[in-house]
Amino acid sequence: MRQLSAIEINRIKLLTEKSVELCLIEPTETGLVKSIMDATGSVRTYLKSNSIHDYEFQKQGQENKIQIPSFLISSDKLISSVSSLYRPNTKKGDPRIWFKGLGNYANANDILGIFVFENELYVLNITQLDLHRLLEVNVSNPLSDLVNEIKQISNEVADELILLLNEIAGRGPIPAMLAADTAIGRTLETLLGIDINSSKKPDYKGIELKSYRDKRGNRKNLFAQVPDWNLSKFKNSAEILDAFGYDRGEDFKLYCTVSSLVRNSQGLKLKMDTDINQLIENSNKSNIGDFVVWGLETLHNRLLEKHNETFWIAADSISINGLEHFQYKKVEHTKKPIVSQFDILIEQGIITLDHLIKRKSAGSVVEKGPLFKIKPNALGLLFPPSQLYSLI
Repeated sequence: MRQLSAIEINRIKLLTEKSVELCLIEPTETGLVKSIMDATGSVRTYLKSNSIHDYEFQKQGQENKIQIPSFLISSDKLISSVSSLYRPNTKKGDPRIWFKGLGNYANANDILGIFVFENELYVLNITQLDLHRLLEVNVSNPLSDLVNEIKQISNEVADELILLLNEIAGRGPIPAMLAADTAIGRTLETLLGIDINSSKKPDYKGIELKSYRDKRGNRKNLFAQVPDWNLSKFKNSAEILDAFGYDRGEDFKLYCTVSSLVRNSQGLKLKMDTDINQLIENSNKSNIGDFVVWGLETLHNRLLEKHNETFWIAADSISINGLEHFQYKKVEHTKKPIVSQFDILIEQGIITLDHLIKRKSAGSVVEKGPLFKIKPNALGLLFPPSQLYSLI
């Protein structure tokens, strides 16, 4: 898929804010002429996760084609359509998708959003339609009516947690419980009576807590996930460190960010292969090449497990008598990440990966990641809905 424009990104962000989970597809000129599109990995994952269709169990040939009632969304009406999901007898049965009438609805290389509602598929031309005008005005139209039906919010535990956070914020600046980058989260969890452990489960009654120092503008941690060593050329973090690490003082370490857009100073880059549902890390060293692999389904499951509901809690860092204090001040509340967006944001360089590997003096290797992180102002591209609370 081509790189999204700033306007397209803002339109997708608006949809995610409205709780619309969707996948993206880009028709080519040849595809529009031949009435055919590849069902990419992200499309297949989306259809499967929404119990619409699983290409893995579909046999080849027109006689095994699946058709689903569908609609093309225009600014003033829903255009009745039918989606055809099939695997041809040619080209190894590569999964295909097509929507009746799409040739008159989209141009080549338009970005189209596909979403499910009540077991029907809806297609939205993100490139051409002014989504802000359609969704932000108080005039009924097909898109706004659909979005209003899709949006659902339940806040029982969240309301309880907000009350506790307001009580903590009302105490004023609170001294850090240790001198470390992790102090802000450790301090808050202790105040809330949460045990400090390495569990991958959310922190407070199903709500994940992510605290951060507001003035730094750093990327936000999503989750940590090691590669699938069974599918990877390298079989552990020590091999990654040995291949790309460097001396820093008394340590031998690899602390770096890896993106899908550019290679870093170690020559590392991420690449997405949606056809086989894998995220791959690649080296520009000819004798190494692709060296570790993550299954996209594993990453999607970690995202859903960790961030089904999340409080992103901002605090001011204040020095009092040489000791760091935290004034917790605001919360961004997100729910149910759009897993299909995760792949897109990796490809766009908005979600990146951090290696934090170090060899201790005793020779053992410690890996704090790999950490998947998102740019500080990009939560709205991944998490709907987003609601802000002021704590002070």
